Amino acid sequence: MLRSNSSVPAPPAYRWLQLCAGLLCMIAVANLQYGWTLFVHPLHEKHGWSLGSIQTAFAIFVIAETWLVPFEGWFVDRYGPKLIVFGGGVLVGAAWMLNSVADSLLLLYLGAALGGIGAGAVYGTCVGNAVRWFPDRRGLAVGITVAGFGAGSALSIIPIQEVIATRGYEAAFLWFGLAQGLVVMVTAWLLRAPPEIVAAATPAPAHLPQAARDVGPLEMLRSRIFWLLYFMFILVYSGGLMATAQIAPIARDFKVADVPVSLLGLTLPALTFALTLDRVMNGVTRPLCGWISDRIGRENTLFIAFLLEGAGIWALWVYGQDPLLFVVLGGIAFFAWGETASLFPAICTDTFGMKYATTNAALLYTAKGTASLLIPLASFYVAETGSWRDVFLAAALFNFLAAFLALAALKPLRLPKTVH
Repeated sequence: MLRSNSSVPAPPAYRWLQLCAGLLCMIAVANLQYGWTLFVHPLHEKHGWSLGSIQTAFAIFVIAETWLVPFEGWFVDRYGPKLIVFGGGVLVGAAWMLNSVADSLLLLYLGAALGGIGAGAVYGTCVGNAVRWFPDRRGLAVGITVAGFGAGSALSIIPIQEVIATRGYEAAFLWFGLAQGLVVMVTAWLLRAPPEIVAAATPAPAHLPQAARDVGPLEMLRSRIFWLLYFMFILVYSGGLMATAQIAPIARDFKVADVPVSLLGLTLPALTFALTLDRVMNGVTRPLCGWISDRIGRENTLFIAFLLEGAGIWALWVYGQDPLLFVVLGGIAFFAWGETASLFPAICTDTFGMKYATTNAALLYTAKGTASLLIPLASFYVAETGSWRDVFLAAALFNFLAAFLALAALKPLRLPKTVH
C-alpha cells in the first residue's frame, strides 16, 4: 500500500555528519570507475592488450561492484555500516596496488574484481544510510552522497594524468590506491545506522507516495514495479557507462583528444577538459535532480533527464568531432546521466519502505552490473566495424525509451495502492 505523509520536526543535526562521512567515502572511491579511462591507453601501449580485453576488466569491476551489493546490504541492514565500509576501504587500496604490478590480464581482472567488491561495499552502504537518515529529503540526501562518486574524481584527473606521464601508470595506481583506501578506512568509523525513531520523526513530503509498510527483498522481487525500474536502469546505465569507460578512446578516434580547448577562462586539451567537466557535471546533477524530484516527483524528473541524455548522446556523435563541442556535449550527456544515481535509490525506498532500504536499493543497483556487460561488446563492435555510430545511436534510443516508460508505465504503476 502507498500512503502520503505530513511534515513533522526533523531529528538532530547529527544526521548531517553521517551524510558528510558518506560523501567523503564516495569521493575516495570515485576514481575506481571514473578514473579508469585514463589507464586504458597506457595499458594498451605497454602490454599490447586489445581495448576490448582491457575494457573487460572494467566490466568485471562493475559486475563485482553491483552484483555483490545485495549481500553487503543484508549485512548493513543487520549490523550497521561501519565494518562493511572499512573492509571496502581495504579492498579499494589493495585493488589498485595489484593493478600497479599486473603484468597479465588475469591479474588485471583480479584487481578489477577486488576493486569492484570494495567500491560496491562503500557505495551501497553510503546510499542506504542516506535514504534512511533523510526520509524527508531523500532525493537531495542521496544526490549529495552519490555526487561524491560522480564528481569525486574531478580534482584528481590532472594529477593522475601528470603522474602517468612522468612516472608511469603503475605509480598512479599505487599511490592513488593507497590514499583512497586509507581515507575510506579512517572515515568508516564515523558511520552509524539511524535509530528507528528517525522514520517517524521525519516523514516524506505529502505529495510523494510512500510505502505504507516495509516490503522485504523477496517480496520486492515479485513486484512489477521493481522489474520495470530494473529494465529502465539497464537502458540508461548502458549508455552512461559506455561514455564513462570509452570517453578517452572516443576522443582519440574523433582526433580531438590533444586539441587545446578554451572555455570558462581555461585552456586544456579537449580530453582533459572533457574528463574534468564531465565529472563536475555528473556530480552537480545528482543533488540538483534529487532536490527537484523531491518537489515535482521522481517520474517527472526521470522523464526530463532521460530525454536530455538521449539528445546529448546523439549530438555528441553528430558534432563531437569539433573539440569544443566534444567538451560541451560530453558535459551535457554526463549531467543528464548522473541523476539516475540519486533518483533510482530514492524511488526504490519510496516504493518499498525503509526497513530493508539498503538491501532493496542494492538489488536494483545490480542492473548497473548487467548494463556493464555491453561495454566490452561495444569495444569489440567498434574494433570490427571501425565506427562508433551504432553504439551512439543505440545509447540515445535506450534513453528515449526509458523516458517514455517513466511516464507511460512507471507513474501509473505507482499510483495504485499496491506495489505489486
